[in-house]
Amino acid sequence: MIPVVKTVNLTKRYGTLVALSNLNLEIQSGDCFGFIGPNGAGKTTTMKILATLLQPTWGEARICDFVVGYQSRQIRPLIGYVPDYFGAYEDMVVQEYLEFFAAAYNINGSNRVKLVGDVLELTDLAYKRDAFVDGLSRGMKQRLSIARVLLHDPKLLLLDEPAGNLDPRARIELRELLKTLRGMGKTIIISSHILPELQDLCNTVGIIERGELIYSGPWTDIVKKAKTGTILHVTVADQQVQAGALLAQEPSIESVHSNNGFLEILIKPGVEDYSFVPARLIQAGYRLTMMREEEVNLETAFMRLTKGLVQ
Repeated sequence: MIPVVKTVNLTKRYGTLVALSNLNLEIQSGDCFGFIGPNGAGKTTTMKILATLLQPTWGEARICDFVVGYQSRQIRPLIGYVPDYFGAYEDMVVQEYLEFFAAAYNINGSNRVKLVGDVLELTDLAYKRDAFVDGLSRGMKQRLSIARVLLHDPKLLLLDEPAGNLDPRARIELRELLKTLRGMGKTIIISSHILPELQDLCNTVGIIERGELIYSGPWTDIVKKAKTGTILHVTVADQQVQAGALLAQEPSIESVHSNNGFLEILIKPGVEDYSFVPARLIQAGYRLTMMREEEVNLETAFMRLTKGLVQ
């Protein structure tokens, strides 16, 4: 099966600055790919190359097997690109805005009217069809941007920080819209700093730092990769320091640290049964009030696998 997106040694340089270095990536049809990295890591550069707005310095990017830079005319009808800012169309109402872009794709007559109505319904903006674009909230503008790129029914959506500066309700509404689009068979690349939402939305992720891809694949695999051992969070009713010192003597425990009112206990690799921890505390007379295993999610995996370096 031909991947929707494939890059081979994709590189972008600005003088001596390497914005993107030998990026090798494959995204299959129907994937929702979360692109993760600090500001300046190369996410937007990658998005702009895939959107045919930037030429790579060397290497190759393909969209549905068409080569970026050589077959851009064939690529553009296949993609919908939503940048991390909204263009200035203050004097248009929502319906005019969408009809303007539909006309740019040679969608005319009754077909255009129906199509605009359909995307307004899909993005829950039908009741705003006569509102001025400039008067929309940030969340509504983001949904309008997505409505715009859906007009020509693209196969691939490129969304650069779509949830940036949105309030919680707008983020939830946007997330539900993206789930609907994925259910419709769209392939989505989305960059975001809100990692728990990417975990909820995406089946694959890529972590990029200083222009280099550190990891690409299912987010469940990256979580397993970042899990260095079992960590327990334990609290006792009193004498926490003494309880920690007691547990530190256990041969199956690597280390014990006090952390924000609880004991953080690292179990040694290979030890799967940690039932001895509550048993030892209770036997010594401590009142155990909480014990849970630390969950390694996409956010903690990102922090463990990156160094926080930027260009």
